[in-house]
Amino acid sequence: MNTILIPGGAGYIGSHTVRALAEAGFDCVIYDNLSEGHREAVKDFELIEGDLLDYEKLSQVFKNRKIIGVVHFAAFALVGISMKEPLDYYRNNVIGTHNLLTAMRNAEVKNIVFSSTCATYGNVKTTPINESFITEPCNPYGETKLAVEKMLKWCDTAYGMRYVCPRYFNAAGAMPDGSIGEDHKLETHLIPLVYRTILKDETVSVFGNDYPTRDGSCIRDYIHVCDLADAHVRALKYLISDGSSMSVNLGTEHGASVFEIIKAAEQASGKTVKYAVAQRRAGDPPILVADASLAKEKLGWSAVRGLTEIMNDAWQWHKNHPNGYEPYE
Repeated sequence: MNTILIPGGAGYIGSHTVRALAEAGFDCVIYDNLSEGHREAVKDFELIEGDLLDYEKLSQVFKNRKIIGVVHFAAFALVGISMKEPLDYYRNNVIGTHNLLTAMRNAEVKNIVFSSTCATYGNVKTTPINESFITEPCNPYGETKLAVEKMLKWCDTAYGMRYVCPRYFNAAGAMPDGSIGEDHKLETHLIPLVYRTILKDETVSVFGNDYPTRDGSCIRDYIHVCDLADAHVRALKYLISDGSSMSVNLGTEHGASVFEIIKAAEQASGKTVKYAVAQRRAGDPPILVADASLAKEKLGWSAVRGLTEIMNDAWQWHKNHPNGYEPYE
């Protein structure tokens, strides 16, 4: 058997990765408490509704199945809320993962891909960012992700539990066939907010237009969610083939500014985006772009979808699902 457990598999990136894993021939079992995930996003797959904090239920999943690897997405991921409720983030992200790793150790499961983040680097002063940069998170979200990466390092040393931690930047886009897409209960991502502006006749905020960038707005590395899904599949195969543990950046190595995203959204939708320039947000670096050369070297991976595909796929999803998955729940 080639059964893979995917905690958080009903979420945005998780649900796209589940499809990529299935296409690669893996048998997918999703474990999700649906606090952020959507049942409709994984309706064609096995879903166990459960929380990583429920160790007994989690351990039974391992006892009842021959699991060969884990792809772990189950985490809180909002920077602002993590600043207000750091203990919630440590409990869910760190203690929840501790339970998962304990269950894996007891079941002798040795391979885990852990969804990490560029937030582990903190406020970097230069880009592109590579894996040699010092990790100095500036918020509890990034700290909890880095804490898990360190926990994985010691699990490898003590138990031979090998891991890949993809650190990625701005996930974006949707499945090209329109079947699944991005739907967060509290939306903070730029592209969905821009399209919501169009669909609901609202105004999106541009936080700062006086940065030292080509148009004054912040530049970020947007990566298509299907490219991310492919990277997770490659990372799992790498581990199964006895690859060594590592943290690795995922990105396009090209950035798009806020104003460029707005223009691309207008081109994809044929609509005008209303925006208003607001004050800079504290801690926002002018440019964040990944150096993804290690991913290419170790995983044979690079992003193949550009900004046009990201914006077109995202528009098709949001246009046809203006309320996300809500009608199905």
